[in-house]
Amino acid sequence: MLEGYAPGFAQDALSIMASRTATGRAEYVLRLLRPGMRVLDVGCGPGTITAGFATIAGPGNVVGLDREPGQFPESSTVEFVAGDVYALPVAEESVDVVFAHALFEHLARPADALAEIRRVLRSGGILALSTSDWSRARLRPGTANVAAALRGHYLLCRRAGGDPFAGKHVASWVTAAGFRDVRTHGRFRADMSYRQLARYVESRLDAALSASPLDRDQLASAARSAWAWSHTGDGDFTQYWVELLAVK
Repeated sequence: MLEGYAPGFAQDALSIMASRTATGRAEYVLRLLRPGMRVLDVGCGPGTITAGFATIAGPGNVVGLDREPGQFPESSTVEFVAGDVYALPVAEESVDVVFAHALFEHLARPADALAEIRRVLRSGGILALSTSDWSRARLRPGTANVAAALRGHYLLCRRAGGDPFAGKHVASWVTAAGFRDVRTHGRFRADMSYRQLARYVESRLDAALSASPLDRDQLASAARSAWAWSHTGDGDFTQYWVELLAVK
């Protein structure tokens, strides 16, 4: 998952992912869970959030799904499976809750993903999404180098088929997919530090420059700005997350 990134950033990223828990990232979902509910966590990564769902739903009732099974932990309470959100290996109308954290900002076909999620949810089942919106992220100081580096980051996100501002649009996507009672709540959350974010963006830009000549001048300029950012003083970074609940 972290191939192509600088060793320092890779260690930072592993630490950040390991710190994500259900109480910290999905408290709005935990409030709705009951023993015996079937829960599917799509794009579960290393499963640290997923494991929290099993403490309420119970062993054997929670499935964590990701395209990269190499990061799955051994677990006696959660079933981890390799799979894709566009073709979930789950029976029709067999799940009570589908959850996804930091997934929809990376999807090229959110409507297709939502159609597949809707297929596996039971009638009255709950969709819970946590989706970032970089347009509302807080970065202080927001220097010219920060802005230029982030423009390169957004370009890479879009080039990979994602939308760095997906949090702005996720409610309309969910409504168009046929879900009802769509509710959203915005939340600022500290994730990476200001300097960790700079290193992350710098690593992504450097990897892209090494892999392809596409957009080379723009990405090289952004990479220089990211280097300058990462070598300046500390600052503050909080990401903006849209937490969404909807009903099938």
